Amino acid sequence: MPSQTLTVEVDRLAAGSARVRLAGELDFDTAPELVEAVAELRRDGHQELELDFAGVDLCDSSGLSALVVIHRAGTGAIRLFNLNPQIRHLLDRTGLAELLAAPPRDLTGGVREVG
Repeated sequence: MPSQTLTVEVDRLAAGSARVRLAGELDFDTAPELVEAVAELRRDGHQELELDFAGVDLCDSSGLSALVVIHRAGTGAIRLFNLNPQIRHLLDRTGLAELLAAPPRDLTGGVREVG
């Protein structure tokens, strides 16, 4: 079975922050790509991160581990956005949603931003 790819696109925002848009599968084969992209952002002084999961189809335990590595290696907030229901459930069940500042669901089942 061929390995899926992960596309990582970076937008450097205001001083010290960046948005990382992901598409594909965040798994054993691709998680190191995300960790390296974030490490490069942090070396450039971007500590506040927004990770946009709109294009992520799958996130396995290696993907979760990458998120923990990213969280532990930085000093700024990490916010996860546009999580599909399966990834949201995985983060909720593992307790990582709270740790990684994933925006909570609103009463309609959507995601609302937190301030």
